[in-house]
This record gives sequence, C-alpha cells and structure tokens, in this order.
Amino acid sequence: MELCVALDLSTKEENLALIKKIKNYNVWLKVGLRTYIRDGEEFLQAIKQINPDFKIFLDLKLYDIPNTMADAAESIMGLGVDMFNVHASAGKRAMSTVMQRLEKYENRPIVLAVTALTSFSEDEFHAVYESDIASKANQFAKDAMDSGLDGVVCSAYESKAIKEFTCKEFMTLTPGIRPFGEDAGDQKRVADVTYAKEALVDFIVVGRPIYQAENPSAVVKKILELI
Repeated sequence: MELCVALDLSTKEENLALIKKIKNYNVWLKVGLRTYIRDGEEFLQAIKQINPDFKIFLDLKLYDIPNTMADAAESIMGLGVDMFNVHASAGKRAMSTVMQRLEKYENRPIVLAVTALTSFSEDEFHAVYESDIASKANQFAKDAMDSGLDGVVCSAYESKAIKEFTCKEFMTLTPGIRPFGEDAGDQKRVADVTYAKEALVDFIVVGRPIYQAENPSAVVKKILELI
C-alpha cells in the first residue's frame, strides 16, 4: 500500500510549502480539480523541481463523450503525470476508447475509474444510480477492468469485494482516509489505515489530517510506519 498526499490547500504557495516539508518521503502527490484549474501545468513542473522522484496523481475525473475523453487523456500524456482517472459511469465504450488511444504510448500512466464518490451516502447514491453502492461499485469495477483500465477509485469499504469480483491485481485507490480516526468532514465513507490495509487497498489518499497538522512531516512519517 502506498500513500498519496492530497494537495488541496487554498493557494499554490501553501501547496508548495507543504511539498517542501515532505519532500524526503516516498509518497505520491494528488493534484485535484481546483488546484489544476488554478495552477495548471506549471504547478506540476514545480513539484518535479522540488523532488523529481515524486509521483503525481492527476485527479480530474474525466467524464464526457468517448472521443473527447480520449482527446483529454492524450493531452494528459504530455504532462508527465504518473496516474489519472476517469468516471466509470461514462461507460465501457468511453473507457475503452481512452485506453485504445493510449496504446501507442510505451510508458502510459496508471488509469483508474471512479466508482462511487466517497462523499455519497447510500441514499444519495441510490437517488442518482438507482442501485446500492456495493453492487454498482462492483459493476463499475468489472466494466473498467474489461475496458483495459488498471483499477478503480472507491472507498475502503468496497475495496476487498471489488478485488474478489475482478482480480487481486486490479488496483484500488481510496480517498477519505482518516489515518487515526479524525473527523470525516464532508466525506461519508471514511476509514483508517488499519482498515484500508485489511481491505487490500493499493493507494490511500490523505489530505486534511496531513496539511492541517502542525507538523505535516511527522504525520506522513507516522502513516508510512503504519503502512
């Protein structure tokens, strides 16, 4: 299991300051929608200048018609990131089109599909998808695997079942991790590191418990020790 630190602070300068504090750790960095829209490709370059060994997860959750998603995925290839994601609910044809477009690249990033956002409650999810989270997450995961993707984004509570429904090598990345039982905030389906390990999660994403801490470096060190 690997740690992915969410760069969700309100300014580029704050994010860069956080990165400098944890630059000596072997972690992934997650660049989300707000950060990328605000700071763009230059921010990705700034990360590599601090530590070229950092791996970057570009969390934009692509969702559009198949050809537009594939065009966007191909544009992402030029950014030098190591992982990005799409929405599984865009459908198998869209996901397959993305992966077919990336076939010509020797070193493509890891591509994941979002199943159910961890902010969803069971009732909220059912109102949108007319299904329970667990069943739909399994279906989305199977669709993603059949389309050639490397794994899915899900909560820790779906991870083990997804691996049983697909295969153990199919990756799971789980946002909303509260490593030491911190407040869930705007997330509904959160878990700690111990649960994530038992659920066979490959990547855990941790944001607020790290960047809101007085000593982010110490928190990262403690999480890595738990892992």
